[in-house]
Amino acid sequence: MTAKTMPQLTMGLMSFSAEDPGSWEPMFAQARAADAAGVDRLVVSDHVVYGERLEEYGRPEIGGMAGGKQPTGPDGHWLEPLTTLSVIAGMTRQIRLRTHILLAALRRPVILAKSTSTLDVLSGGRLDLGVGVGWQREEYEAAGLEFEGRGKLLDHSLEVCLELWRNQRASFDSPLLSFKNIHQMPKPTRPEGVPIWVSGTVRSSTVRRLARYGARWIPWGADAANLGEAIPRVRDMLAAAGGDAEGLQVVGHLPLVKSDDGEIDLGRTMESVAAQVAAGVTDFVTSPRLAKEQDTAEATLRPLVEAFRKAVGR
Repeated sequence: MTAKTMPQLTMGLMSFSAEDPGSWEPMFAQARAADAAGVDRLVVSDHVVYGERLEEYGRPEIGGMAGGKQPTGPDGHWLEPLTTLSVIAGMTRQIRLRTHILLAALRRPVILAKSTSTLDVLSGGRLDLGVGVGWQREEYEAAGLEFEGRGKLLDHSLEVCLELWRNQRASFDSPLLSFKNIHQMPKPTRPEGVPIWVSGTVRSSTVRRLARYGARWIPWGADAANLGEAIPRVRDMLAAAGGDAEGLQVVGHLPLVKSDDGEIDLGRTMESVAAQVAAGVTDFVTSPRLAKEQDTAEATLRPLVEAFRKAVGR
């Protein structure tokens, strides 16, 4: 396994709250702790607005998750992810930063290209862009967009980003948007642009995006719960579509096992890692409950990072 595909440890950062937290400093302290402890990546989620039918999240047929429940009510406080990561980028030095996931189609594509390239440059090339279509009709309606066409809108947004990221003189022509000889600087730090991670179930549209935008997959729904079966299917479909099946990167989860005293049992926590790596998981997302103080949070994370690196042979 090369350094490029060596499994990484990602921490979910709680950038939302059911009630007004009063201060987001504990979140920032935890981000700094993760950076200092050697966690590979931080991820934050996205909701722009909420309607009042949150039970729709439990419908897989519209993009939700069977049995799923939103962690807040409609008046929960959700920080905009790119803005949040911009602040975190300024107080960290090495940890990568990813949206997980960004409802990219809700942003005007030219602005999305500009804001992501700016953040990538200012963070020293640490940005990853995890994208998906979402499940909530009201978010699209509030943005003046059609919910039924959200997959095409996502593709459109990403195509515009690629054009502006990769070309000094950019031109684009589609039924939704046309421009010619447009210059947008700065470009992202990589010639191919900001790395894109695609969220979705095992289906043709997901695989087409993986083939087009980069073989980095955030599994969703039942497929996320059955990666041993889902990953081979995606690889086969990706190879047939001309994508990089061998280089496929896949997000999995690292559940934290607690001992009787409530502390993380590192040995039992790492028991699932080898099997997941063998199945093809390259990015392990975990969400530990951390203290609000940076030093205490870092003391919790350092042994977790060390145990993970040992488990994956780093």
